[in-house]
Amino acid sequence: MTLQNTLQQKMTAAQIARNGYRGGKITPTAGVAPGMTQANMIALPADYAWDFLLYAQRNPQSCPVLDVIEAGRTDTVLASGADISRDIPLYRVWRDGKLDQEVGDASALWQQHPDLVTFLIGCSFTFETPLMEAGIEIRHITTGSNVPMYLTNRACRPAGKLQGNMVVSMRPIPAHQVADAVAITGRYPAVHGKPVHIGDPQALGVTDISRPDFGDIPQIRPGEIPVFWACGVTPQAAVMASKVPFAISHAPGHMFITDVADSSFHV
Repeated sequence: MTLQNTLQQKMTAAQIARNGYRGGKITPTAGVAPGMTQANMIALPADYAWDFLLYAQRNPQSCPVLDVIEAGRTDTVLASGADISRDIPLYRVWRDGKLDQEVGDASALWQQHPDLVTFLIGCSFTFETPLMEAGIEIRHITTGSNVPMYLTNRACRPAGKLQGNMVVSMRPIPAHQVADAVAITGRYPAVHGKPVHIGDPQALGVTDISRPDFGDIPQIRPGEIPVFWACGVTPQAAVMASKVPFAISHAPGHMFITDVADSSFHV
């Protein structure tokens, strides 16, 4: 099989997944369409868009921008024929910084708020395939659960009307494989890159690792070390902390799957 045929198969897997979500399927996207880049999403009113772009620029490890979609549009250069308002498994709707509802189809909300500017943010799910290819187990994929995520005590650099703390995702890694995990993920800076912390969760303000703020309860086995990466749920923490009047995001762990190979972001 040629490289072009392999890539075409991967793209088809991404398109099939998006079509399923558009049809109403709701499931976390970790492990779906392996080899294809996944993205976090945040859509904000136009008068917050510049502030968020600056916020992302000042906090690049948490908020690496892959695409910016102009107000009123729902297409993206990252996936041909996709509709960002329908092709994510589950959306969160925010009003005055509080979670108002979760919906499987947000197209009506985009029509009601034509000034929304949408940002697609790099996701650590993208580098999970290279980790697994190196023989590093990704526990939440093995167990069919959602990755655990935590709101930390690390303040992001504010911008304009936006402020908030960093959110991290955690993967338990066997001690002898931690160095490999750091090296592999460090080659993907556009999707959060190397870990921001290894070991003691209390150093991040996480007092109980068995109670994540987002996602599912982790399974950490003897001999494994919790390793934390910056997470694209950080913009949602900013929405909450800044009491943004209206916003739409992906639900944590339910990403937008692109047609871009994760190898495109390898450096």
